Amino acid sequence: MSCSRMENKILGYVDGRLRENERLEVEKHLAGCAACCLRVNEFRAVSGLLEELPMIEPTAAFDLRVRARVAAEPVKQSWWAWLIPAPRVTIAALVLMLATIWVGTASKNQPQIAQEDIPVLLGESKQAVQERLQNGQPVWQNPTARNGKLVWYSASVGSAPEVAEVILDRVREAAR
Repeated sequence: MSCSRMENKILGYVDGRLRENERLEVEKHLAGCAACCLRVNEFRAVSGLLEELPMIEPTAAFDLRVRARVAAEPVKQSWWAWLIPAPRVTIAALVLMLATIWVGTASKNQPQIAQEDIPVLLGESKQAVQERLQNGQPVWQNPTARNGKLVWYSASVGSAPEVAEVILDRVREAAR
């Protein structure tokens, strides 16, 4: 053991707090190093003097003053501190973030459906839709009668295939 490592272990050795293997290592070093042995003896002398001093008990007023000063200190919190008391909020935010990322990446890989194909998917004839396109009329015909019920289309539906499937399901439900 080097003298620099020994410096970190002197107090533990003097107080008897070292593990058995560390204590043996320190004693082996002390047997061959006069400087460290002198240092250990100095610490033992100081420790002996401190043990001879009478124990001073603080008054109750002192204890109260210390506790009051500690309580008056402002609590330093990191900006992460709001996460600790609300783990449900943290988990919900994490799940929402993961779902958003998953939906965002999943929709990029889906094939796109043209606006003029949605009325065809909903049950209109392709010929009627093509005629409206050639005449410059909107593809959407509102309202469209289907099995005696009115179905409203909207250009805001977009071209996502999931939307067309939802609309198709709703039309099928209305037709029953």
